[in-house]
Amino acid sequence: MRVLQRLKMRWLPLAAVWAAIAAGGCNAPREHLAAFNRQFETGQWASASSFAHRIINKSETPKGDDLLWALQLGATERMQGRYAESTAWFDKAEEMMQYYATDPAAIARSVAAAVVNDNVIPYTGSIYDGIMVNTYKALNYMCEENAELARVEFNRAMDRQRRAKEDFAKQIQAVRDELDKNQHSTLARRSTENADLRSRLEQKYSSLYSFEAYSDFISPFSTYLAGVFFAATDDYAKASDLLKESAGMLPDNHAVLEDFAEVEQALNTGLSLPPTVWVFFENGLGPVKEEVRLDLPLFVVTNNVRYFGIALPMLVFRPAATAYLDLRAQGQSYQTEPVADMDRIIQTEFKNEFDGIVLRAVLSATAKAAAQYSLERNKSEAAAILMALYSYATTAADVRIWSALPKNVQAARLPRPADGRLILAAGQTPMTVQLPDCRHAIVYVKMVSSVTNPTIELITF
Repeated sequence: MRVLQRLKMRWLPLAAVWAAIAAGGCNAPREHLAAFNRQFETGQWASASSFAHRIINKSETPKGDDLLWALQLGATERMQGRYAESTAWFDKAEEMMQYYATDPAAIARSVAAAVVNDNVIPYTGSIYDGIMVNTYKALNYMCEENAELARVEFNRAMDRQRRAKEDFAKQIQAVRDELDKNQHSTLARRSTENADLRSRLEQKYSSLYSFEAYSDFISPFSTYLAGVFFAATDDYAKASDLLKESAGMLPDNHAVLEDFAEVEQALNTGLSLPPTVWVFFENGLGPVKEEVRLDLPLFVVTNNVRYFGIALPMLVFRPAATAYLDLRAQGQSYQTEPVADMDRIIQTEFKNEFDGIVLRAVLSATAKAAAQYSLERNKSEAAAILMALYSYATTAADVRIWSALPKNVQAARLPRPADGRLILAAGQTPMTVQLPDCRHAIVYVKMVSSVTNPTIELITF
């Protein structure tokens, strides 16, 4: 550790050093997420749910990581088929998002005031968090055969998507305005614009600077699933709009194009959609975040600053459970095709907020460096050494992320088989789904890793 190499050998009270290191409080969120992820990745849904229950606060006013753990709980309860409990946690998550959204200026001030690190800021959620909350609530209600409430949630998800670009821009601007008031903002911006730092960031985050983002934070999965729901419930006018938007985003997906064509035909002829089965496949798990540390060029060049560095989050992508699902029905074979790359959706939002993350990290480092510099100038060497230790210990990246989301979502469509028999295979023993007497059906499959069994939900219309 660079800071330890540069410290002069002298005695410091152990209690004081420990207090400085403990003051960061940076490791708990990281350790909690790692423990939860180990359970979730291996299909230990009940254990993951119990763990999240122990972590989340029970107070009425949200704080800290409460929103994150409400999201994780909504997902784990859903994996166990506990739809009412899942929806209740997603409702709490929405209430927390609304609580934070009512006063964005207050959150902006909180962000700007975070001179320790971003972990002291409450987890307020991302745009895609909100869209997926409403999408999962709609799925829960469909599983409970409550089409009216599913319709409400799909409408809310689509409304979130329409507002996403404007809402995100307001959030970013509010934080930027608050950061500009910081006494160290000019020096911090000079550091972030340094060519050497930009070069190192581009090397570390090469995929972030080269990938193709989704436009305007739209999730093709939520849009397409909503279109399928409205088609299956005979609201062809609404389905047409959503499926047309989906087809524009997914021009190579045969299922989406066929749905749009058949809904248009139903609208033009007045006939009903033929009996259809849709298979949706949540494949693998989305990214987690890990910490990257960088030493920075300091524009107040002096030997009186013993540590000046930042810690940044980096998205780490997890493997898919399998390439796709194979389907067989009535002697015909089908395969699921990509509908949404959740890795890409998450990376789109991360890329848009990345410059702000870097600036906040540099501001925090600059404030700590200024404190070290002042102590050294005042000949308070022991305090300066302690401050350097504190700076290192509290330099930590915010690695909080809703880690129960899928890596990607795929879909297939097929005519409802006359015998109601559908065989699914994902590189393991084939599974048979027997459809009940119904006109339309959605078979919803989730497989989090290659070592876990898939969960299957059957939704009929």
